[in-house]
Amino acid sequence: MNDQTPKRLGGSLVERAVAHQALIQRQAAQQPAPAPSAPAPLPRHDIPPFGAVEAPRAPLVRPEPVAPVDPVAQPAAARRRIAIDRKKLADHGMLVPGAVITALAEEFRLVKRQLLTTARQIRADGGAGADDRSRMILVCSAKPNDGKTFCAINLALSLAAEKDVEILLVDADFAKPDVLARLGAPDGPGLLDVLSGGVKNVEDCIIDTDVPQLSVLPAGTRSVADTELLASARAAAILDGLAAANPRRIVIFDSPPILAASPASALASHVGQVMLVVRADRTRESELRDAVGLLDGCEHIQLLLNSVSIQPNGRRFGSYGAYYGEPDQ
Repeated sequence: MNDQTPKRLGGSLVERAVAHQALIQRQAAQQPAPAPSAPAPLPRHDIPPFGAVEAPRAPLVRPEPVAPVDPVAQPAAARRRIAIDRKKLADHGMLVPGAVITALAEEFRLVKRQLLTTARQIRADGGAGADDRSRMILVCSAKPNDGKTFCAINLALSLAAEKDVEILLVDADFAKPDVLARLGAPDGPGLLDVLSGGVKNVEDCIIDTDVPQLSVLPAGTRSVADTELLASARAAAILDGLAAANPRRIVIFDSPPILAASPASALASHVGQVMLVVRADRTRESELRDAVGLLDGCEHIQLLLNSVSIQPNGRRFGSYGAYYGEPDQ
């Protein structure tokens, strides 16, 4: 064998493995280096994978703003309740709830029928606030001691016997409040305290009685500015609100004598009608004319003649005795 004879391929298994590994390394050295790849983004848990259905998210619930509390608009607290002294009423010659029908009871039945008829007329005439105004009545007199508180209480007791109304008797005689005393009940905070701002809600001052459908509002703490308080815008809202708060409510104001104190004139502009008590044995015609002139804030003024002398043979309720004896319902 000479040097020109080609060498046989192959060799041992180890030699061939080494030669193959060297060939791979030469080929890898001849290939261009691959571009560096961008790093894989980190997984985001708030983005669903493509094609997946995302569950609906709950809406963001924001707390509702809390409105400031208006103390004037709050409901009335539990009211006081009093028992009217029926013996005291009888001792003063006044109507007694549940007692037999008397001549006085019949007379006030006629009085209230006329007032209720006028109230219907005011509503029929219409106008702003006609319904509420028709249910507000002012009871006053020209001078002191003409019997206006006597008539106001008896009118309230008579009206309370009606089936479809509720009666609120307001003691507006601020200089000489007497309604609670005549009913035999203790006084308390009242209208003047509300007008001055000492009490926020007028309904909190109203006192219920043991007479069905009758409640009272005391005069309240005395003030030297009672007329000015009654003439204020706050008073207009409060007084008008007494009737507006309850469509069944009839409000009766017992006011001071018109020729002795000015609050009656201020109250007249808030009511639908005035019942002017005239004492038969002492009120002069000139005083009556002056009183009517000061009440010109109200269009409907009616006169009630009080303390009329009855002749032995004169006509008066009570002559038909057979009709009396049943309790006043």
